[in-house]
Amino acid sequence: MIVLGIDPGLVNTGWGVIETQGSRLRCVAYGCITTRAHATAAERLAEIHGGIAAVIDRYDPACCGIENVYFSNNAHTAFATGQARGVALLAAAGLEIGEYGPGEIKQAVVGAGSADKRQVQYMVRAILGLEQEPQPDHAADALAAAITHAHLRVARSIGASAR
Repeated sequence: MIVLGIDPGLVNTGWGVIETQGSRLRCVAYGCITTRAHATAAERLAEIHGGIAAVIDRYDPACCGIENVYFSNNAHTAFATGQARGVALLAAAGLEIGEYGPGEIKQAVVGAGSADKRQVQYMVRAILGLEQEPQPDHAADALAAAITHAHLRVARSIGASAR
């Protein structure tokens, strides 16, 4: 099964594609959609939508894990991230989608909800057997969202079959 992961952001939206075969996970591809600095918000959102749609067209994922908006003290940043997340969800419409908070992703990948970005990058590398840590960190976060969705999807199916 092919799983898409998305780490949304108005400036940088990370994406990662993994393949699951039983309990084995393999990295297929990853990258980052970086919007143009002087583009309008609408143009940036269109770039994100088009970029995610192109990834979906190329890799044909069955499902998608996407990070929820992290609400910090900066409402403007949270709002912009929410807009980017919205267009990413629109591009992924039709796929099975799992939405995960940052702590939930860190818990699933590192084993600690308070892990830092460096720990997430290291574990993504280890889990996927990559030669180096994925760069930029937005792509590593997207791969972490895909890993989280793959793990939790399997856990849900095991739980359902045990009933």
